[in-house]
Amino acid sequence: MRPCERVGLEFLENAPVRCSNSVDLAVTPEQLFEVLADADSWPQWASVITKVTWTSPEPRGVGTTRVVHMRGGLVGDEEFLVWEPNTRMAFRFNSSSTGALRAFAEDYRIIPTPEGCRLTWTLAQSLAGPARFTAFVATPFMNMAFRRFLANLRRYTDHRFAPAQP
Repeated sequence: MRPCERVGLEFLENAPVRCSNSVDLAVTPEQLFEVLADADSWPQWASVITKVTWTSPEPRGVGTTRVVHMRGGLVGDEEFLVWEPNTRMAFRFNSSSTGALRAFAEDYRIIPTPEGCRLTWTLAQSLAGPARFTAFVATPFMNMAFRRFLANLRRYTDHRFAPAQP
């Protein structure tokens, strides 16, 4: 594993590469946070993720760690910077299996709505080496994939929390 810069929350606003998208969901903030805290749910809606393993004991909070495995052999060691149940979670990579990531962080903000909740997902990164020169071309495609993941999340939560049929 290669160390990543241990960025703070300000990185989410000023990173060289940043994507932010929102989705309205027909679930409560509590139900959405349950999904985000469930290691087994991530591969169901974020198809790039193959496995999530919590590496800190419960209760979870700021400083909690986990390892995320992704397609293509990418692995990230994450540390949570924010853990506000039903409202917000944010993490950074402390290390990664690739040297192309100088720094990486994600932020998940949940706002209640009359129909359920709205999730805003922000991804921020700083690339190293040759990858930094291709970011301007790759970012729109990454952003498109993230919008697809959010549509998958809507389908996943609709199914997971569907009312029981009599």
